[in-house]
Formats: sequence, C-alpha cells, structure tokens
Amino acid sequence: GKHWTVNEVRALIRIWSDKNIQQQLEGTVRNKRIFEQVAARLQNFGIDRDWKQCRTKYKNLKHEYKSVKSSQVSRSTSKSMKFFNELDAIL
Repeated sequence: GKHWTVNEVRALIRIWSDKNIQQQLEGTVRNKRIFEQVAARLQNFGIDRDWKQCRTKYKNLKHEYKSVKSSQVSRSTSKSMKFFNELDAIL
C-alpha cells in the first residue's frame, strides 16, 4: 500500500494510546474488530486506511520498537526509531 505519513502514524499512535483500545488489544489475538474501530477513528482525522493496513502498521511499529528496545538493553547498537518515545509510553 501507500506509505504512511508522519501525521498518519501519529494519529494511529494517538488512537492506540487510548486505554480502551489498549485493553482490547491486550486481551485478544483475533483483533480485526478492534482495527476496524481504529480505521474508523482514523477516518475522523480524514485518514483513509483499512483495518488490515492499521493492523500491519501496528505490528510493524511494535516489532521495530521491540528491536530498538532490546538493542538498547544489550547496548550493542544505538538503534533508534522515529516514534520510540510515543511507543515507549504505551508499551
């Protein structure tokens, strides 16, 4: 799909940081319904993404976050990522 802009990612993270969404995500593996909600909320910001795109972006961000976090712990490399602090606050 088309690349996510910084604003789109910020909006996704803002929605994701919602306690309600976080609780739903923690308790489930089958999360299509949750990402449909997320996609609907992105629409309110004028961002047109389907639930699959939201879930993929969420998974990628989470994966990237974890790899940066573990590289910090082992101090092997100073990896960094754009939205690390925002994600650190959530995860």
